[in-house]
Amino acid sequence: MTVERKLVSGKARGRKGPRARKRGAVRPKQAPPSAPDFPSRVVIENVRPEIDEGRFPAKRVVGETVTVSADIFTDGHDSLAARILYRAAEEDEWTESPLTAMRNDRFTGSFRVRVIGRYEFTLEAWVDRFASWRRDLEKKSDAGQDVEGDLKEGAGLVLEASRRARGKDVQWLRKKAQVIGGAAPLARRLETALDADVARAFERYPDRRRALRYPRVLPVVVERERARSGAWYEMFPRSAGNDPSRGATLNEAENRLSEIAAMGFDVLYLPPIHPIGKSHRKGPNNTLRAGPTDPGSPWAIGAKEGGHKAIDPGLGTLADFDRFVAAAEKLGLEIALDLAFQCSPDHPYVRQHPEWFRHRPDGTIKYAENPPKKYQDIYPFDFETQAWVSLWQELKDVVLFWVDRGVRIFRVDNPHTKPFPFWEWLMGEVRRAHPDVIFLSEAFTRPKVMRRLAKLGFSQSYTYFTWRNTKEELTEYFTELTETEVREYMRGNLFANTPDILHEYLQFGGRAAFQIRLVLAATLGASYGVYGPAFELCESRALPGTEEYQDSEKYQVRHWDRDRPGDIRDFIARVNRIRRENPCLQSDWNLRFHPVDNDRLICFSKKSGDLENVLLMVVNLDPHHAQQGWLQVPLRELGLSDTDPYQMHDLLGEARFLWEGENNFVRLEPSESTAYLFRVRRKVRTERDFDYYL
Repeated sequence: MTVERKLVSGKARGRKGPRARKRGAVRPKQAPPSAPDFPSRVVIENVRPEIDEGRFPAKRVVGETVTVSADIFTDGHDSLAARILYRAAEEDEWTESPLTAMRNDRFTGSFRVRVIGRYEFTLEAWVDRFASWRRDLEKKSDAGQDVEGDLKEGAGLVLEASRRARGKDVQWLRKKAQVIGGAAPLARRLETALDADVARAFERYPDRRRALRYPRVLPVVVERERARSGAWYEMFPRSAGNDPSRGATLNEAENRLSEIAAMGFDVLYLPPIHPIGKSHRKGPNNTLRAGPTDPGSPWAIGAKEGGHKAIDPGLGTLADFDRFVAAAEKLGLEIALDLAFQCSPDHPYVRQHPEWFRHRPDGTIKYAENPPKKYQDIYPFDFETQAWVSLWQELKDVVLFWVDRGVRIFRVDNPHTKPFPFWEWLMGEVRRAHPDVIFLSEAFTRPKVMRRLAKLGFSQSYTYFTWRNTKEELTEYFTELTETEVREYMRGNLFANTPDILHEYLQFGGRAAFQIRLVLAATLGASYGVYGPAFELCESRALPGTEEYQDSEKYQVRHWDRDRPGDIRDFIARVNRIRRENPCLQSDWNLRFHPVDNDRLICFSKKSGDLENVLLMVVNLDPHHAQQGWLQVPLRELGLSDTDPYQMHDLLGEARFLWEGENNFVRLEPSESTAYLFRVRRKVRTERDFDYYL
């Protein structure tokens, strides 16, 4: 089009002078303008994973595979070749991985991510003239047709490839071209043309002159293993002491670390540990008037002793916190801190930066409300203030302050009440210097809001697991989380209870209900959590008609009788040990549900990619009554034979059952066992005809 415009422009100007053409003179013959390269005939669409047209990254952890798929096609019947081009963000050169044609023009391939940080990938595809020629040559030869012309054409293709080749391949391909197009016997020429080594040479030196590159470069964010898998334990350190007359210090809470580690947890999450304001302090069970010794809610952050970068004096000092973190690390526990961006009326920010808060017409600062509820002890930040730059920078500094003290995991309180752009900026800034930092989104809100937060960069997200209790609810919800596009960017962390939520299932289900919910959380999800000691002590007392704990630790110090009968501490330890010893439980995507003819029983499996580790779980969802039924084992999916018996080893109770075929009977009595965690063991026959189960 540019050439045409220039020609039109020259004619319109009508040049004068010695080069001007006389009227009637014969126009000299001119070469046509050079044609642009013929556009690619290839179409690439419906690429996965592609989150919002590449606006957000897919998520992986180090060592995981990114499986890429796309619809790739062209006109006619030509064969296509396609590649994934990928690289770590700091790399200049692309690495290639093949895409393989599947059914209905769908191509799939993969690449492995090996370092923390960001990766990016795109696709490239082209018409594979050699593969098309080779396919047609084979068909014609098999049909006894004349292939002389085809062999000549193929010799030309091979000769072209020799010009793209390197090293010894140049002469090797030239010799192959001479044989294919020469006078050798037809059988030898065909054998050479269809030689697999020649085809592999074309894979090394393809003709990509008319290749189509997908117009988007798609991002992948890679995190450390803990972002995918881990067992979390939440504890109020002020309630971790032995003196019922006062709150405990961090030094006293340190004594509980060995017990938590012995239960097999990986992460110890602490609610806010900062100074607590006194203005409008809440009393026990959220009463509006606090007594002189009531400690208040840890989420009412800030007092004369400091704010988000300080430790509550009742807990100790920053030096005490450093010792606490070091002691936990020695036991294999990683500390997670609560990140609650809000203030009490006594926070130093209120005096130093009143411009960071919303004001009423009379000039007073607005406290938090969720009508009709009022939270007079909390001032929310105004993230849209004219001084938003200084506010955002200060909140980033809060995170970096604790990162510098060894904290690499943050549970973020109510992120859905703060602007999306703030979180995207904050997490990006923190990870630019500290890519190993993990953020957990505590947002029990609308599904689209939860998903947006996950897309913005939260490593993990709270889920609706707490309110999914029936077989139908669990199956539908976890199929959505693990088998739809959601899984590419949202990792669920299944908390069985929280200080805010004591579901009625736990209020009325007794000890068995706690065991059931623990098994479900720990096996359905790679990451799960409990709030303790309430959970292991099976605390079920709630304020009538609510999901709020009676005498909640949010508003008072609790002295827990850890020796009271009926705890499930050993049960938790056993489940967590099973999680650690079975890699298949450390992933979400391998979850599959299986039929069982009783709606009070749920059956599902997880397996490693190589089938070396296969577990099948059966859980009784009824905490009050025995349930039984016939389940259907997917033999081939679990790597089992249609004819050989196989052993089902219950890792919870250590019983072993010898099963045959797909349909097998199970029965679970809650007073004895609420679940089977079966390790599937296949029959192996030795040289001496001795059978054992692996």
